[in-house]
Amino acid sequence: MAEVPLGDWLMRAANGFTGRANSTLTCGDPGIPIPDALGVVQGFAREHGIKPTAHVVRGSAHEPAVERAGWRVDLDHPGGAESLVMTGALEKFAEGVAESRDLPGWWELTAGSEVSAAQRHVLGTGDAVCFASTTENGTVVAAVRGAVVDDLLHVARLAVRPSHRRQGLARRLMGELAGWGLERGAATCVLQVAEHNEPAIRLYEELGCSEHHRYRYWIPAVS
Repeated sequence: MAEVPLGDWLMRAANGFTGRANSTLTCGDPGIPIPDALGVVQGFAREHGIKPTAHVVRGSAHEPAVERAGWRVDLDHPGGAESLVMTGALEKFAEGVAESRDLPGWWELTAGSEVSAAQRHVLGTGDAVCFASTTENGTVVAAVRGAVVDDLLHVARLAVRPSHRRQGLARRLMGELAGWGLERGAATCVLQVAEHNEPAIRLYEELGCSEHHRYRYWIPAVS
């Protein structure tokens, strides 16, 4: 696992787990021409055994330069070609306070049956992390991860077992996580959701969240 700055950019590698943790965030000035910066990104990716990927805000000043450098949108990315970043006030939907429980069932539902060291590092790192879940007869049926950084609650890995969907579990769990975040000084939630995940987008909108921006992953057109 590594995070290396390139000017204002941040090159990240985590053994392939999640696009965000294995891409270069291209916000700000890399300090060198964009084509040269992307060459450094490719070298960093080779060094860490990951696919060279640039995390680019849709419509940003960097997008045309990245395209001119011979990169293209990664249409085959597992999360889809485009993702939304949504934000919302926690006080609008906070209800109860989540209990953080690092249960095997939490990891199985959110990360799969085989949990790697990279997954534990990416999801477990932070001073204030919450592994919130709902259990039924000893089985975790809904789960979400939250992390407070300054006054922001970062929300990720919301999952509900297919057999328990459409029962309001995701809404209730989000409300409890919001309460947990408020207790730790957060005021706003931030989350990412794939553009094709319409049920999740509707839920977040009903909780008072709205789109802040969109981003896409770019990769070299020729490897």
